[in-house]
Amino acid sequence: MPKNKGKGGKNRKRGKNEADDEKRELMFKEDGQEYAQVIRMLGNGRCEATCIDGTKRLCHIRGKMHKKVWIAAGDIILVGLRDYQDDKADVILKYMPDEARLLKAYGELPENIRLNEGIAGGLDEEDDGAGDDYIEFEDEDIDKI
Repeated sequence: MPKNKGKGGKNRKRGKNEADDEKRELMFKEDGQEYAQVIRMLGNGRCEATCIDGTKRLCHIRGKMHKKVWIAAGDIILVGLRDYQDDKADVILKYMPDEARLLKAYGELPENIRLNEGIAGGLDEEDDGAGDDYIEFEDEDIDKI
């Protein structure tokens, strides 16, 4: 059997995320880039996202971020647009929740976008009739049963 000459296995590679917690400079979009919110993850390093310009795009997570930066539904990302394919884009950066709030405060993101609530955040508009789901019985109704 061959000898292991490396410094460890995949568990060592998993714990190398120490630089993500420190503060980094806030990156704004440049020409050919757009802000987007992830709708759902598709697997195979891809996700479906709605860009701020209103277009739904299939986004590819670049190799530098693959298995290092975890992206979930509802996250705000920066995508690089393709010149030759308008319905596809490449994920350049994932914004942390505090960075996304700063972008919204600076006016880069529109006011109607919902931050850090994920895809299930839109349920509270339907909750206004939640008190009508139960039936009240009088004491005499219970005695008849």
